[in-house]
Amino acid sequence: MKIAVIPARGGSKRIPRKNIKDFCGKPMIAWSIEAAMTSGLFDHIIVSTDDTEIADIAREWGAEVPFIRPLELSDDYAGTTEVVAHATRWSIDQGWPVSAVCCIYATAPFVQIDDLRRGLQLLESGNWAYAFTATDFAAPIFRAFKQLTEGGVEMFFPEQFATRSQDLPVALHDAGQFYWGRPDAWANNMKIFEKSSVPVVISRLKTQDIDTPEDWAIAELMFKILTK
Repeated sequence: MKIAVIPARGGSKRIPRKNIKDFCGKPMIAWSIEAAMTSGLFDHIIVSTDDTEIADIAREWGAEVPFIRPLELSDDYAGTTEVVAHATRWSIDQGWPVSAVCCIYATAPFVQIDDLRRGLQLLESGNWAYAFTATDFAAPIFRAFKQLTEGGVEMFFPEQFATRSQDLPVALHDAGQFYWGRPDAWANNMKIFEKSSVPVVISRLKTQDIDTPEDWAIAELMFKILTK
């Protein structure tokens, strides 16, 4: 049995009610629910929330909300792993024969069904704990620098100053869409960014953090272009 867990806390600060705010004609969370449903990969699609309005909207779009998330997992410091671990343990306690759990962010309107399927295939291709979406940086991180308090700059990797860009390692970062994981990996709060995880590499054109109103506006423009 495979389940999807969509974390959707009600207390978003920078974009109030972000998880259910209208995004290109639907509540934001609806895009994640629909992708999970359309993929046909999941026996259960669970929304983990502390908010009754989010719960009602999630049910309207076809997800299950079988519990209200505990308060200790609903503040600004609750991590994704802990939230999914709670849902995983709850599912196992119901007697469900869970073989894989996929966390899909509620703010992932760019998630693609083919990528979800590829993620599951990668998870099952070896002894992996997790398979998660990642993408490359737009510029080589080994040429990154910081501004000093006195105004000048300092490279993070000064030893790489003379290295050609094409000779630098390709650096990846979390694309923030979904995380397939083994039930025991989630339940035991195993770290995701470790050697036991495999990346599902996707294009930068399908990624956009949505943390500020400016991010939201950019994401809507990108979405409209990509779905034309």
